[in-house]
Amino acid sequence: MTANRPRQTGPLDEVGLIEVLYYGVPAPRSSRHGSLHTPPTDAYETDELIVVQVEIAGVKQSDFAVSLHDRRLIISGTRVDHGPLGRAYHQLEVPFGEFRTEVDLPAAVDESRVDAEYSDGFLRIRLPKLKPKRIDIVE
Repeated sequence: MTANRPRQTGPLDEVGLIEVLYYGVPAPRSSRHGSLHTPPTDAYETDELIVVQVEIAGVKQSDFAVSLHDRRLIISGTRVDHGPLGRAYHQLEVPFGEFRTEVDLPAAVDESRVDAEYSDGFLRIRLPKLKPKRIDIVE
């Protein structure tokens, strides 16, 4: 049984459908392959941490990068399609090509203590929050 999920469509979706119906596969210029997409991303915070989790299954660790600029976390990379050429899709939901997601962090973080792990198709980044600095007032 195949689950069908409703989703928003755009003008390029019709082009991709026509390519699949006519040629059996999307052309390389299709919106299905090669366009920049945003992987599913969760971000939450606790009293001590901000945690960001990104689903990038099938991507080698060497094919993505994580950077932190001020309070913006950026994850970008490429999911390579290693499947056979000339295949005919019956359902196509896994995006290939370049991806990028940006998360604006709700608080300042201690950049020296940030850690990340990539396992089971998920990239989990833990960003410890900076503690407010107490300023002593001299009389």
